Amino acid sequence: MVHHQNTLYEATVPAALYVAAILGDPRTCLPVDEQPNGFPGSLRAALLGWLGAASDETAVTGRRIGFPPEEYPPFVQTCQIRPLLYSAVVAFLEDPDPHVREAAVAACIPLLDDTRLKHHREKLVPLLRDPLAASELWQYRERAIETLEAWGEDITGLQVKRDAFAVCDPQGPTPTATTAGPRSPWVRVDDLLF
Repeated sequence: MVHHQNTLYEATVPAALYVAAILGDPRTCLPVDEQPNGFPGSLRAALLGWLGAASDETAVTGRRIGFPPEEYPPFVQTCQIRPLLYSAVVAFLEDPDPHVREAAVAACIPLLDDTRLKHHREKLVPLLRDPLAASELWQYRERAIETLEAWGEDITGLQVKRDAFAVCDPQGPTPTATTAGPRSPWVRVDDLLF
């Protein structure tokens, strides 16, 4: 992890530049081994979701814990590359894969906090309404509606249908060898615990 809970590190910028550069590689269309409650789709969708980290929320978090963002080089450097990240992400707004399309729209939201990019918000508003506000994923719906409201857009008829217990039901089925699908060649730390 080179960004975690709105914290940026020295490795965040080089990693983000690398991720932006490989988005168009055909190998990113391959499916990923999903974690429980993970987002569906290809590696490209997962990488796009990761690129949306350079938000103003990071600055708020930094101030709250005593790190003024303007004095924190990883934040300053991440902000400097927002236009580059936006150009990499925007290329996938009309991707034929719905998971990639939704991930691209969601990744654009925090990037458009940048004053140099705010003029692109108008183009994104219709995409926030559909497909994002109509997404099967409550996280995308919630983010789209909150963003539209924050941008002063009418959210009449849009409703967050978040049911957190639907994704963390302790009474739900426990994955087994037959329900979890084929095993990955990678060993998860959880599998080593007994």
